[in-house]
Amino acid sequence: MSDDKRHSPDDAHPSPRPPAPERTRPLPWQHPKSSEDDIDAPERVRRLLESPSYRQADEDPALLQRPEMRGIRLDLDYAKAERLLEEHGIRRTIVVFGSTHIAEPAAAQRRLREARVRFAERPSDPEARREAEIAERLAAKSGYYDVARELGRIVGNACRGGDGHDLVVMTGAGPGIMEAANRGAFETGADTIGLNVKLPHPQYPNPYLTPELCFRFHYFAIRKLHFIRRARALVVFPGGYGTLDELFEALALVQTRTIAPVPIVLVGERYWRRAIDFDFLVDEGAIDPEDLALFWYAETAQEIWDGILAWHAHPDRPPEPTANISAVAP
Repeated sequence: MSDDKRHSPDDAHPSPRPPAPERTRPLPWQHPKSSEDDIDAPERVRRLLESPSYRQADEDPALLQRPEMRGIRLDLDYAKAERLLEEHGIRRTIVVFGSTHIAEPAAAQRRLREARVRFAERPSDPEARREAEIAERLAAKSGYYDVARELGRIVGNACRGGDGHDLVVMTGAGPGIMEAANRGAFETGADTIGLNVKLPHPQYPNPYLTPELCFRFHYFAIRKLHFIRRARALVVFPGGYGTLDELFEALALVQTRTIAPVPIVLVGERYWRRAIDFDFLVDEGAIDPEDLALFWYAETAQEIWDGILAWHAHPDRPPEPTANISAVAP
């Protein structure tokens, strides 16, 4: 028979075949070995099924926590948040950093009263004196909670008119300043994002986050990557080690041209000028004078917002007030 006759044109497009009938008889491996054949077989099979080695790799928490699995954990830490943020259409964020200790004014005043009572009961106790002094300073800074909350409202209201994801407030999901920014956006009905991180002690995300956009990371590094990933501005309120870490990472990335420039706003000039002597760094030759242009100071929520909009409208010039949301770069 010739090749032409063996392979007809119809062979390239065979007729669809009916589906295979549903199997009614079990296959040999669908039942464990019977005790009738070996009295010890069922117990042996049970031990096999319960053995960690038999556990499927992606269902084995103990395996995933092993030191040599760190690379896989890093991938998972990044991929889960990235996938969910993409699924929810999150393209651009306003990232807010700040102290967990700066509470809303009413709570700060309550804590101040309690600290004063303890000090009055133990006036010779230096720790009680110190707690009262710190409570007084934190109460004085509680106004920053209101500023962060108002900023959250401004961002939320500005973006609710579109698809809801033009700009979304993102924080570290904690209390204090982070709570305030999330709370302001939440109060407008806008989505709001929180990036928490695993710590060796219990902690809780603040209650003003969109449940589908509240994440917990294993690694600080991946968390910080996601802070920068979609940021169209970084707003940094007074804070401690964590806030300083996040601030200096952003400054270093912009200074070294590792990422495209992004607005960096330090809220509370008096606090930041005392916390970090940037001019001293210039005088010592540790940074260049031009590095002082990588950030600016602001005091109010509207000033922060206007500065961000102005920066995106004219990134080569110092911020000047504007009110056009379309000025924010895509």
